[in-house]
Amino acid sequence: MHLTVLGSATPYARPDEPASGYLVRTDTTAVWLDAGPGTLAELQRYIPLHELTAIAISHQHADHTSDLLTAYYALRFADDRPDHPVPLYAPSGMLEAMTAFLGPSSRAALPATFDVHELVEPGRATVGDLVLSWSPVDHGMPAFGFTFAQEGEVLLGYSGDSAPGSAVTTALAGAMAVLVEAGTSAQVPTETPVHHTPEEAGATAAAIGATRLVLTHVDGSIVPEDARARARATFAGEVISAHRGLTVAL
Repeated sequence: MHLTVLGSATPYARPDEPASGYLVRTDTTAVWLDAGPGTLAELQRYIPLHELTAIAISHQHADHTSDLLTAYYALRFADDRPDHPVPLYAPSGMLEAMTAFLGPSSRAALPATFDVHELVEPGRATVGDLVLSWSPVDHGMPAFGFTFAQEGEVLLGYSGDSAPGSAVTTALAGAMAVLVEAGTSAQVPTETPVHHTPEEAGATAAAIGATRLVLTHVDGSIVPEDARARARATFAGEVISAHRGLTVAL
């Protein structure tokens, strides 16, 4: 299995760095994980659209979903489009949200483009040669973390956007490598957290016994070297900074 970073910027795409999106691949399976602005174009650097096995969306914020709107056109009209609806695993309400943007005429065509599986509670599905599992995390709205397992081994966990705590450690449980966001520089004591700091991302990775941490969606005020150093204060394993084009063998 390989993880490729399509983009990791927050909370909007930057020059040469799309917003959140990733590609999880094996020899026979390709999952587009979050679909932030700019990631559809990057996805096509690595696979033709007809090889897309499924899409998984952690939550409905625009910096994780907006390229689903243009994917609707690509998956309907591209020369290399799939010949079947692409499974879309997303929090409840995704189809209605897309229809609101795409217009009433899309209501009938969307189900022919996406085979929607609504995420409401913990669950799992077989996606190609992978087992995709999901569980709710704390982000102030319906949001989910994911794990990817192959041949019985949980090779990758993804926090989505999430506060630290028991919900995210449950969602990532057993993963050997974790992709965790560090979308805030410091938690405000009176604020209800919705993101990790780098130190908290390291602590989450340590809590589940991971050996590798990929930091992503890092607050723009933190340079990558500092983010890695801060995460190492709470995590003894390997720490990597996500950036467009990074590919990690799992």
